[in-house]
Amino acid sequence: MPLKTTTGTHGAPAKGRGATINLEGRFEAWSREASDDGWFQEADDDANRPKTIVTEERAKSIISRNDSPDVGFTQSINPYRGCEHACTYCAAGDTPILMADGSIRALSELRAGDEIYGTRVAGKYRRYTKTRVLDHWSSIKPAFRITLEDGTQLVASADHRFLSNRGWKHVIGAEQGPRQRPFLTTANKLMGTGAFAEAVCETDEYRRGYLCGMIRGDGHLGSYSYERAHGRFDRIRSFRLALCDAEALLRAQDYLLDMDIATNEFRFQAAAGQRREMNAIGANSRWKVEAIRHLIAWPNEASRQWRAGYLAGIFDAEGSFSQTVFRIPNTDPEIIGWIRTSLQEFGFRFAVEHRPHQDRKPMDVVRLIGGLPEHLRFFHSFRPAIIRKLDLEGQAIKSDAKLRVVAIEPLGKAMRLYDITTGTGDFIANGVVSHNCYARPSHAYLGLSPGLDFETRLFAKVNAAELLREELAKPGYQCTPIAIGVNTDAYQPIERKYAITRSILEVMRETKHPVHLITKSALVERDMDLLVPMAKERLVTVTLSVTTLDNEISRRMEPRTSAPARRLKAIERLSAAGIPTTVNVAPVVPFLTDAEMEAILEAAAKAGAKGAGWQLMRLPWEVKDVFKAWLEANFPLKAAHVMSRVREMREGRENDPEFRSRMRGTGLLAELLGRRFRIAKERLGLGAHGMDLELDTALFTPPSVAGQGRLF
Repeated sequence: MPLKTTTGTHGAPAKGRGATINLEGRFEAWSREASDDGWFQEADDDANRPKTIVTEERAKSIISRNDSPDVGFTQSINPYRGCEHACTYCAAGDTPILMADGSIRALSELRAGDEIYGTRVAGKYRRYTKTRVLDHWSSIKPAFRITLEDGTQLVASADHRFLSNRGWKHVIGAEQGPRQRPFLTTANKLMGTGAFAEAVCETDEYRRGYLCGMIRGDGHLGSYSYERAHGRFDRIRSFRLALCDAEALLRAQDYLLDMDIATNEFRFQAAAGQRREMNAIGANSRWKVEAIRHLIAWPNEASRQWRAGYLAGIFDAEGSFSQTVFRIPNTDPEIIGWIRTSLQEFGFRFAVEHRPHQDRKPMDVVRLIGGLPEHLRFFHSFRPAIIRKLDLEGQAIKSDAKLRVVAIEPLGKAMRLYDITTGTGDFIANGVVSHNCYARPSHAYLGLSPGLDFETRLFAKVNAAELLREELAKPGYQCTPIAIGVNTDAYQPIERKYAITRSILEVMRETKHPVHLITKSALVERDMDLLVPMAKERLVTVTLSVTTLDNEISRRMEPRTSAPARRLKAIERLSAAGIPTTVNVAPVVPFLTDAEMEAILEAAAKAGAKGAGWQLMRLPWEVKDVFKAWLEANFPLKAAHVMSRVREMREGRENDPEFRSRMRGTGLLAELLGRRFRIAKERLGLGAHGMDLELDTALFTPPSVAGQGRLF
């Protein structure tokens, strides 16, 4: 299926729900009464609003397994992919990614629009090429560690793909059956350079080394005498560093300022023809020139940090990298000597080519040996400033790096794993070519965007009940409660037509299988004829999520869900029918809905809720920009304060991927929210949250695939 993003035809901005730009469609006010159940709005939808497109699909499996430590279930079912509710908050990050400027950045820190390296096939070879990040998202999945012969380690999900010497391979797979697919084995070698090097720390010694390499390589530092009137002589001292590349010039100026040496900026040479503009920094006072001379003196004993800075500085001053060849030339044997000993300190292999000249000084050229893996190790270890020199465009992806797979092992836990969509369909992760994934987790391989498509391009698993019956009938099936509605709401508007959730509940009732239902919708009342008899046998709990009691905020934040009053009415009707019903105060939005926590709990307890839970708002990368744009559009005077409190409760970040804190937050405000919740819950006599309630698994009776219960 072709890749889709939130960009429209011919690059026009996308409109509508989920679009982070051109907010008129995404955040238009919806008309909704305080008692609206959220199910009959389509007839009155504005003609300009994007319509929901539902694709019926026959899924290959229906029960998802989970061992994440911060959720209270091991099995779940999602009848649909995508969610029509249009909520603004729905939805191993440290993997280094090769950026287009040759630097590296953690996968979790990428943003849509960032320029990175991918690959393209040209002639006989696959080659590096620059591309853009189109989407960025994360999900919690069981994690695997792939270890390569050179020690490179990669952490990814079972479904992730890497480019091997035998094509694209999933992390794990099977030889036959539904999981049959190409997968990695110890006979495979991955394609790329191998693990990226860690940068040497930027210490004062590194700065001194950088200034030494830069100024000795490309600067002017000197003094001369001249005769003044009356036969007196005076001495002029001067420092000048002139460069075409602003990055290196500004870095040198900043490093000098760190040493309390301020310099002047001036234009050294105007641009003309093919000649680029050149700017310079300089100083003329005696003490500054002498201080710089002292700074760049050769050390008696050079530290590794000094040598790293020196190599970065001399490369910025004199080095070049083109056509796969890395060179640093100079006419000063002492400078060449320090380059050689510094490269040796870090284990680099190199050759020195001597070039004699008749009309000028002879030159030595230091050439790095080892191809792209060693070139990247140089760049990433020492971090030269001039990014135009780090261009890999068009280089073939071939190396003698030892990238044979030596081990693939499960980590025994689920982790938050990140993925991106790119223009080339791949990216470079810790030195190996990695296939990109797509959009939000529920649209993982369909090529759909995390915003607009997630809310309007829905997929209905029409064979869900059939698949569930087959899985429950397997001889080795172990009965544990199944959660329904944890990823996308099982009672979103299209359920009224497709009734897939109801068909699943019919199988659950038939087999006496326990189930936890989580929803924002009053449509759950429709299935009370199934839920009441299940409740009598301790086979079901229902949790209604309530974000706010303010219908205006709810109308803006959750436009296609049941209104708050209607959700409370659903709690009342379910509870009165004997169905264990709890409330989830979620998500709590700091400075917007957090003041309502006690009021929501009181209203739910009055309606008959037996228990309660709460969750702090989370902003994974795929929804952060949508939520912030929504804030600016709907609550412009509160937006900055809301995000400030979010960061305060997430240790300075806008989202927290750590399972121990992501649901509750950290810091004083988070502790205060938790204390308020506990006090109100105890005062109102509310018990455990829905998924914490114990259900009966002993009554389970496996079905026959034909639909008839087994006879014993």
